[in-house]
Amino acid sequence: MLRRVVVTGVGLVTPLGVGKDVFTRQLFGGFSGIRPITLFDTTRFDAKLGAQIRDFTPQDFIRPATLRRMDRLSQMATAGARMALDDAAFQIGPHNRDRVGVVLGTCFGGTDVAAQFGKVLFTDSPRRANPILVPNVVMNAPAGHAAIELGVRGVNTTVNHREVSAETAMAYAAAEIMRGRADVILAGGGDIISEFYFNVLTHFRTLSPQKGGMEELRPFDAQRNGTIVGEGAGIVCLESLESAEARGAIPYCEIAGWGLSAAPAGPNDWPTDPIGPSLAMTRALAAAHIDSGEIDYVSAAANGGRRSDRIEAEALGGVFSSPGRQPRVSAIKGSLGEGFSSGGIRAAAMALSIQNRTLAPTLGLSQPLAPLNFVLNAETQVAIRYGLLNGVSSGGTFAAVIMKKIG
Repeated sequence: MLRRVVVTGVGLVTPLGVGKDVFTRQLFGGFSGIRPITLFDTTRFDAKLGAQIRDFTPQDFIRPATLRRMDRLSQMATAGARMALDDAAFQIGPHNRDRVGVVLGTCFGGTDVAAQFGKVLFTDSPRRANPILVPNVVMNAPAGHAAIELGVRGVNTTVNHREVSAETAMAYAAAEIMRGRADVILAGGGDIISEFYFNVLTHFRTLSPQKGGMEELRPFDAQRNGTIVGEGAGIVCLESLESAEARGAIPYCEIAGWGLSAAPAGPNDWPTDPIGPSLAMTRALAAAHIDSGEIDYVSAAANGGRRSDRIEAEALGGVFSSPGRQPRVSAIKGSLGEGFSSGGIRAAAMALSIQNRTLAPTLGLSQPLAPLNFVLNAETQVAIRYGLLNGVSSGGTFAAVIMKKIG
């Protein structure tokens, strides 16, 4: 018999702040983390803005002996994992460490370290490369570092699925718990802003301002003109309901189901129709054994992209087209920027929405491109029984996760 999976903790390192409390105040209060980038010189770029992490002190979460071996992304992910465990009030010890795992998603990984390593390798010599950098250039560095620092010996896996990496990681982790292979898994994802991939995104022409206009992120807006990069790590503590009840934990919500899909598209392009995200959402609904009319809230993936937002809006309009109550829809990347593996942050936000009966506004949306039931410029009080976390990725990969209020 499959076990039920619940969210018992959240850990957040975000442009809106570090930790659950400040994140909650900033997100639902309608604040934006988008500001001029200070991580590197943006003089040669048209884009100047980003939602970067500020006021993060990794020493608060990580031992000095291991901190010096970690890249910046691994520091964020490990801090988020520790916060999620602390929020869940889950103590790791010899009696349970083999049943606790880490499954994280990342789109680009530690591109700052990779660029530094490559520069030394190709402009100097392999012998001059710092050996401490080598373990950090691989995609599974954040998950590996987090597991080592926390002392867990369960499943340890990294998912690299572009912008839906974190959503896919959560589905993978939930499946492991459902099938009894683990009791607790820290799942989610993260990415960082670096000059290397900022330059890549500039060449791909994904960043605002596209074709002139102001540099801004306007999800689902008729006047959107590209995205703005973000960074951060969001980790949720997934746990079997049996384990949570045994130790008296009070879950935020339950993972009710998920759906994954793909549609033909170029590696850095988008499909021409909404069939991909539509399939992911309908599969998630089927897995949760509910129909579209039971969804109260959709946390959309919209990031101001001209084609991606249109495709997602069309998919939402199609899936939720039946007569009756339409779900509220918001896109919090207007506050967070496009953090790529930000599904973990958005999942934590969904859990907080379910707990607090509050929806975050969609910053930057003033002229909706579709007649959806958008949450606009102020937080909204809504009781959420079922929420749908939508993931949309370039290259044609899609994911949807349904989160359910317990009781």
